[in-house]
Amino acid sequence: MTKQNLKPAQAQRIEFGHQSIQERVKHFNEFTITLSDEQIHAQAQRCLHCGTPFCSANCPLHNRPVDFNRLVRDGKWRAAWECLNATNSFPEFTSRVCPAICEAGCTQYYLQDAAVGIKTIERAIIDRAWLSGWVKPAVVQQKTTKRVAVVGSGPAGLACAQQLARAGHDVVVYEKNTRAGGLLRYGIPDFKLSKHLIDCRIEQMQAEGVKFELATAVAVEEFPRGVHSDAIETVSADELRQNFDAVVLACGAETPRDLPVEGRQGKGAHFALELLQGANKVLAGELKETAVSAKGCDVAIIGGGDTGSDCVGIARRQGAGKIYQIDISACPPEKEDKELTWPDWPYKLRTSTSQEEGCERLWNTATKRILLNDKGEVRGIECVKLQWEVDERGRRISKEVPDSRFEISVSRVFIAMGFLHAAQPLLEVFGVKTDARGNAQAEIETGKHPFATSVEGVFACGDARSGQSLVVRAMSEGRRCARAVDLYLMGSTDLPQWRP
Repeated sequence: MTKQNLKPAQAQRIEFGHQSIQERVKHFNEFTITLSDEQIHAQAQRCLHCGTPFCSANCPLHNRPVDFNRLVRDGKWRAAWECLNATNSFPEFTSRVCPAICEAGCTQYYLQDAAVGIKTIERAIIDRAWLSGWVKPAVVQQKTTKRVAVVGSGPAGLACAQQLARAGHDVVVYEKNTRAGGLLRYGIPDFKLSKHLIDCRIEQMQAEGVKFELATAVAVEEFPRGVHSDAIETVSADELRQNFDAVVLACGAETPRDLPVEGRQGKGAHFALELLQGANKVLAGELKETAVSAKGCDVAIIGGGDTGSDCVGIARRQGAGKIYQIDISACPPEKEDKELTWPDWPYKLRTSTSQEEGCERLWNTATKRILLNDKGEVRGIECVKLQWEVDERGRRISKEVPDSRFEISVSRVFIAMGFLHAAQPLLEVFGVKTDARGNAQAEIETGKHPFATSVEGVFACGDARSGQSLVVRAMSEGRRCARAVDLYLMGSTDLPQWRP
């Protein structure tokens, strides 16, 4: 297949529409304008139905875009839904928050710089499935006698719990917050993922027999940031191990990477999750007002990733003034070299919808200290420019540019530098060994039981095992861990096999 013999219709990619910036910053709701059936059909026709579907290989869930694109093209929407449902537990989540790494492997992307809109088609399929009533509880008729506890209700925990319930086990999900969803609910802004979608899935899972123990945490000496011990119930690790045949730790990686600089203790310097969680809880009616707000403030967001981008969107909607996003990395190229990268995820400049709404992105910039006034309040940050070099061992290292220090006047600083590992006290009370990065040690390719930790009957998956990653990868691990647990409990399993 060459560029010359592609039909004109195949060369056109149709993107999601969005409300104007002026309109969407007035509210916290989703602002994507979905495509018409005709546009979706035209997009599905662009699929080349490759013999080697790199799109599927790139996807951690190994969704089958070639198959569901063909079904959508032929107008077989119900069959397309069944195809998508076979590999993806929650397409309504991934079609909204996944970066679409599948599209990086699309042959159309290689040939035309215009991948098939796989994410667009996926969203059209799942939205139609919900509206058409195709998404129904899959209630098991014959139950096993096994009981499984899942600690954490983020994407890994939910995917794992759903699969285990469908294998016939009695599953109880323990969640320290008052509502299920983990960072899907409390870390991702509503304008990216409407929370009623989570509620719909929780209702479906409850109908399938999954029980949710909300506002219930595993007892540890220290509770996770933002959780007040007097507001929740506790259960001990020993109780879970005694009362359940298996325990799955899907508690995420909630330990944020801090910025150990002078002034970090100042009033107005916060972790990103303090801003995101507070805003989400106010919107959900769990709080009357958030303790952390960017309203009327000039803001510095330290960290150039998705969490930092989400903070930009929240701060803009709260009524912030100037917003700066600080990134130690060099500005990526606007266009990648496909001969070097394809079909892998390319390193190139990307601009999120939140960044489009107004922020100044500062590249090659490190924060040296947070400046405070005489009342201990943030008044600015002192930064320095960096230059990147390759050392004798081939590693990229940064050096400060001489005489490049400068100050930015802000009254709020949000640290969005990623997450390190799961809460250590939680892993400690289970006696689980950790790896060099502080995550639960659990092999996924070797050993008798994948995802098994050093403690008999205790498994780990998602960010608690791998460290911070994508929602789609967490869901993949949850599904694969469920299969491993089912095999451990029953000696055999009919749950779907993950295929590399």
